[in-house]
Amino acid sequence: MDHFGDILRQHRVAAGWSLRKFADLIRYDFGYLGQIERGNRPVNPAVVAAYDRALSTDGLIQKAYDSRRADDTDMPRRSVLQAMTSLAALPAVDRMVGWEALRHGLDTAIDVDSDAWAEIVASYGTAYYRQPHDQLMTQLGRDLTVLQQQLAAVDDRRRPQLLRAAAALSVIVALSLVASGHALLSRRWWASAQRAADGSGDPDTRVLTRAWDVVNGCYDARRPLTVVAISDEVLPLAGRPSAATCGLLAGRAQALSLAGRHDEAVATVRHLSEQIEKLPAAVVGDVESLWGWPEHRLRHTESWVYTHSGDRRAAAAAQARALELYPASQIRLRTQVQLHHAAATVRAGDIMDGLTAAADLLDRLPREQHNELVRAVTLQVAAAVPDRERHRPLYTELMDRVQR
Repeated sequence: MDHFGDILRQHRVAAGWSLRKFADLIRYDFGYLGQIERGNRPVNPAVVAAYDRALSTDGLIQKAYDSRRADDTDMPRRSVLQAMTSLAALPAVDRMVGWEALRHGLDTAIDVDSDAWAEIVASYGTAYYRQPHDQLMTQLGRDLTVLQQQLAAVDDRRRPQLLRAAAALSVIVALSLVASGHALLSRRWWASAQRAADGSGDPDTRVLTRAWDVVNGCYDARRPLTVVAISDEVLPLAGRPSAATCGLLAGRAQALSLAGRHDEAVATVRHLSEQIEKLPAAVVGDVESLWGWPEHRLRHTESWVYTHSGDRRAAAAAQARALELYPASQIRLRTQVQLHHAAATVRAGDIMDGLTAAADLLDRLPREQHNELVRAVTLQVAAAVPDRERHRPLYTELMDRVQR
């Protein structure tokens, strides 16, 4: 209910009461009433009744409050009807989209203050690792269609919530497109995610969209220095320690490694470790979701950085810890860490062992888990083989597997 506190204040001032004396009169805390009048706290119906009685407005304040509350309750219903009308006008609209829009409408009518999209975004954080890619993208398409229509109909008060959801869901679309080899299309979705995040005005969402762009820039064939430059632009936005800030630092460390700036990469990963110690326990403990920042992500980043810097002992320690911590559901990420180990083995001169390990890992990984991220890490194994050794059949076979 926007600014109803202004109405209360206007009536009080017109009657000649200071806020402090009026608070004593109606026996409410002075600070509490001040927050209500400034709009910093929701209006309490009991407070409205107290103002009405004390100021002798003959029910005028109560009627204004009831009218405003009815209008606030009705507004989401009108928005839902607008959204449903827009959906119906779409050519050959997916029937499941229509049902999803209707469900959102019912939820809004039941609880006007709920943020159902936050729950949907949270569920996609887990689904990203567990659902088959095609199924995930189909459901994302339906939800984004509904969200698009709601954004067109929503009032300004709820718009930032929806824009935060649009930004997060666009991140998942972009991640999925990178993984399936559609790098050019994914960049358009990164741009859309960042526009939605900027429109929401939420600092964490702004960092989140750019952090995942930096992380995936290490896999989508962009020049490492381009990715480092993006991270440079985002760092000033990062404030308090958060999952988004940690993601940004992890991506930056990986990009610095690819650019050959190993000292900076190691320094960044150490800074990342310090930031993780300051995260809330709920964020560190969220091991199954894209939106958390558990310890295994730190160890994965260390594995990458130390493998590229040639610190085989530190890389092996990070790899062992990552494999100990990774949930069974994240088999692809476990395989990527093991491919880091294969690359480190090749770099140490054990070329045959490293190539054999990489080939075996690809064979053991279920076919549906093979994607562009695995391909990019496997190519790093191949890149570690000196030119003079690339005549080996094992090298040729590994390259053939990657290029299929």
